[in-house]
Amino acid sequence: MLNPIDTGKVIRDGGAIGRFPDEIHPGVAWWMAACFVMTTRADRLAVAHDGKAATAEFFDRMRLGAINVQHYACLVLDRGVAGQDELLATMKELERVPGMRVTSDQGIVTVTLYDCDGNPLTERTGLLVIRRMIAEDRVPIPVNAECKGRIQSYAEAAG
Repeated sequence: MLNPIDTGKVIRDGGAIGRFPDEIHPGVAWWMAACFVMTTRADRLAVAHDGKAATAEFFDRMRLGAINVQHYACLVLDRGVAGQDELLATMKELERVPGMRVTSDQGIVTVTLYDCDGNPLTERTGLLVIRRMIAEDRVPIPVNAECKGRIQSYAEAAG
């Protein structure tokens, strides 16, 4: 694994949380998204961020990870800058799709994963599987270019 992390310390509490750049790096967002799409078998995923400069690269990597997962061809619906409540409303409006959101506060970056009901992922609902996949360097990659998903703005999809 390039640039390993302490998965037990970082992948917890509904996603990945760590001090940047010491404990977490943007590649973690890619890994989390790819593993999340695979474990949920998602064909659509709603994503958002807090609009801070510290989360921009994490958000970009998260979106790219979600569209590069084996044969799933996931449609990533980019909500852009949105609070948690806005993302959860979007997920519900899209008929219960899973979601992800990246935030930062005082050097701590958080990548939160939400199940189809809008609850942060728990050990029992997939976080343990994702942690193991990353720890064992089993992050999924695309089978071929035809299987690659795409990113679409939420406004464009809703409009």
